[in-house]
Amino acid sequence: MNIHGELRLPQLADDLERFEAVLLSSVEIGDDYLDSITTHLINAGGKRIRPVLSTAAATGGQRPATNDELLGGVALELMHLASLYHDDVMDEADIRRNVSSVNARFGNMVAIVAGDYLMARSAAIAADLGVEIASLLAHTLAWLTRGQVSEVRTAFQTSRSEADYYEAIEGKTASLMASSARVGAVVAKRPANEVDALTTYGRCFGMIFQLRDDILDMTAVDGQLGKPAGQDLAEGIYTLPAIRAMADPVVGDQVRALLGRPLNDEEREAARQAVVATDGLAYTMSAAQAFYAEANEALAQLSDSDLRDSLSRLMTALLEGLPLVEPRL
Repeated sequence: MNIHGELRLPQLADDLERFEAVLLSSVEIGDDYLDSITTHLINAGGKRIRPVLSTAAATGGQRPATNDELLGGVALELMHLASLYHDDVMDEADIRRNVSSVNARFGNMVAIVAGDYLMARSAAIAADLGVEIASLLAHTLAWLTRGQVSEVRTAFQTSRSEADYYEAIEGKTASLMASSARVGAVVAKRPANEVDALTTYGRCFGMIFQLRDDILDMTAVDGQLGKPAGQDLAEGIYTLPAIRAMADPVVGDQVRALLGRPLNDEEREAARQAVVATDGLAYTMSAAQAFYAEANEALAQLSDSDLRDSLSRLMTALLEGLPLVEPRL
C-alpha cells in the first residue's frame, strides 16, 4: 500500500523526499564502515509510515514541513529501525526489506550495537526538540520494550489471552504510530484537543494495521507478504484469529492440539486451515472495525476537514480488500 498516496495531501510527497535526506544525515558520521551499517535498512527503503503520520499531523499536507517537524518523524523512524535491527537478531532473520538483514551481513554483535546507536540518535534528536518530545519518546521506548517482552513471554503458549495479544501489539506497533502522530502535532503547536485526537488516531491506526496483518497472515497467497501463510503459527506467535479459534467451544481443543510447538510446513498449513475454519477472522475484523470507529470519533475533533478526510480514508484503505465480508465503514 502506498501510504502517502492514499492520503492525497498535496505537499506530503515533497516533504517525504526532504525527509529522506534528513534521515540519512542524522546517522552518518563520516566513518564508511559505521555509515554502511546504520544506513543499511534506510537505503533499502520502506513505507515510512511513521514519518508520514508525523508530517501529516504537523502540516495537514498544506504547507512545507519545517526542519523540526521533519526531525520529529526522524526520531520515530530511527526508533523503529533500531527495533528492526534488534528483532532480526532475536529472530535469526536473514532478510529484511528484500536485502540481507544487518545481522546476516555484519553479525549479531554489530547489529545489536548499531541498533543501540540508532536508538541513541533518536533520543538525541528528541532531546533537541524539547523536554515534552524527549519524555514522549522515552515512554514510547518503554511501551515498545514491554510489547516485545510480552510477545516473547507468550511464545508457543496456547494459553495466550486476548489481553496478552493486545499488550504486545499496542507496544510493538501502535505505540510508535501514536507517538508519531503526537510528535507532529506537538512540534506544530496544534491545540491540545487536536494533539490528543491525533494521538488517539495514531494508536487506533496502529492497532488496525496489526490486526490487518494478522488476518493476512492467515489468508494471503504465499509470497504476498514475503512469508508463507500461517508463518506466525509456525513461530509460536498466536495472534487474535488463533486465540479466538482456540477458544471455540467445538473445535478449540483440536486447534490447541496442533499448536504449542514449532511446526513444519505441513503442520503449519493444517493449523492455518483449522483457524480459518472458525470465526477467528471475522472476530478480528470486528475488532479492527471497533478501532476504526474510535479513530473516526477522535478525528471529529480536527478543524482541518481535508486532514480529517485523508486520515479516515487511509484507515478505510487498510480494511478494504481483506478476504472477508466488506468492512462495515
